Formats: sequence, structure tokens, C-alpha cells
Amino acid sequence: MDATILPGPGVKARPSPASAKSDRHSIQSVDRALYLLETIAEAGGEATLTDLATRTGLNISTCHHLLATLIKRGFAAKVQGRRLYALGPRILYLSHACLQVDLPRRALPYLETVNRVTGETVHLAGLHGDSVVTLAVREARHAVRVDTGKIGKLEAPHATSVGKAILAWLPEDEIRRIVAHGMKRFTDNTITEFPAFIEALRVVRRNGYALDDEEFLPGVICIGAAIRDQAGTVIGAISASTPTMRASEKHIALMRDEICAAARALSAEFGEPNAQPKTAIA
Repeated sequence: MDATILPGPGVKARPSPASAKSDRHSIQSVDRALYLLETIAEAGGEATLTDLATRTGLNISTCHHLLATLIKRGFAAKVQGRRLYALGPRILYLSHACLQVDLPRRALPYLETVNRVTGETVHLAGLHGDSVVTLAVREARHAVRVDTGKIGKLEAPHATSVGKAILAWLPEDEIRRIVAHGMKRFTDNTITEFPAFIEALRVVRRNGYALDDEEFLPGVICIGAAIRDQAGTVIGAISASTPTMRASEKHIALMRDEICAAARALSAEFGEPNAQPKTAIA
């Protein structure tokens, strides 16, 4: 007999594996494996084999074999030194892949608002593996506009505000992997030495936003801010770019305020607990 698991607050009830038996299109082993992953998540991210068997109503042997397969595929993992099973890194990979679709869709109203209020080119970027990828662009409304590239892999994350806004919150070894191809010089202001770059990222963390002061293109200034999810993990960044001919102190302040407000609002949509959006989408 399968055990009934009561969902916590905000969690929708889901069918147990027993309900799948009546569905002729269901594959029982797949259903049970997914049920195990959901149960580990509901248990707080890790659980013992006995606890999982009790929660799911499956016998110990079945749980063990299913977990062995999930571990082999990277969807589950054994906690070192403890008799616990946890969600595996492959879950994060799928989550990030999903965000590449969901993030641009959710970000679109914010991109359009920043574009309308500032009149400048607006970019959305995300982290895909060891690459920073431009996911969406809204072109400036001015006759003189910034051309900072199109959708796709960003070749210069070290020299752009969206790149720095994302990298600032990553572990140093991960930053090294992302810039492993080299820190190419684009202008006299480009940071090309890793220690100096790490120090620049500390400034980003302190300020809450990143600045590209003619580091990628001469005569172009960009401001970017990070977007976070419910775990506080950075999942992307949004930026605005302006030619220096329009970069008055007042205009830069407007860009900074709009970008930071959009990043906070998007983070709130993704469940970031400390995000407090101050303005609504017009």
C-alpha cells in the first residue's frame, strides 16, 4: 500500500505512483523514479533510504535500485560521510536550461519598460554552462544608438556590464573557467589581468550593479544588475547601454535606477526572498 504524503504550504498535491498503475501509457519505473526525486525535494533536499521508502510506500530494495540509476545519471547523489541521498547536479542543469526559455519570457515587459524610460539599448543575459549568453535585446529609440552585439554567446563577459553582474557572484574557480579563453583587450579601459578583475567584481558586489566604462566599446557606457532565483542564485542579468554623448550624470543615474529596479522585480518573480521591487511595470 502506498503512503500518502501531505504537501507543505504552497505545494500542490501530486498523485502517488499507485495512481499511475491505472494509466496504460505510464511506465511504472519512470514514474517511481520521478516520485523519488520529488520526495527528496519535499524532505528538504536530502533523506535516508528508510525515510524515502516510508514516504513513498516503496520497498527498500526498489528505492535502492532506482536511486542507483538516478545517481548514475546525475539526478541524485549520495551525501559523503552520511547515509543520505540528495538531489544531483543534473537537476540544476535542467533547471538552467529551463530558465533559458522562461527568463526571456518573464523579462520581456521589464526590458521594454527600461527601453522606453531610458530610450537606450537593453540586454538580457544568462549563464549557460561556462558561458554567458545574450538572451534578448531591445534596441535604443534614438537615431544614434549602441550596437553591442546580438543574441548568442557573449565573447567578452569580463568587459561587459551583464557579464560582470553575473560573474561577481560566482566562486572564483568558476570565474576562472569562464574567462579561461583569455581576457582580451578591446579598449584602453578593458581589464585584462585576473587579480584586477577579481577586485573589480568586489566593487560590483559592494555597489549592487556593474559598470562597463568604455571597456568593451569606445564611447559606450553600460550598467548591469544581476537577477536571482528563490535560492538567491544569480540566473542572469539585465543592462542598459548609452553612448558617452548622452552619458550625463542625470542620465546615468536614471539608467542605474531603472536597471536595478527591473533586476529586483524580476528576482522577486523568481522567488528571491530579499528582492523588494519598488516600481511596477507601466
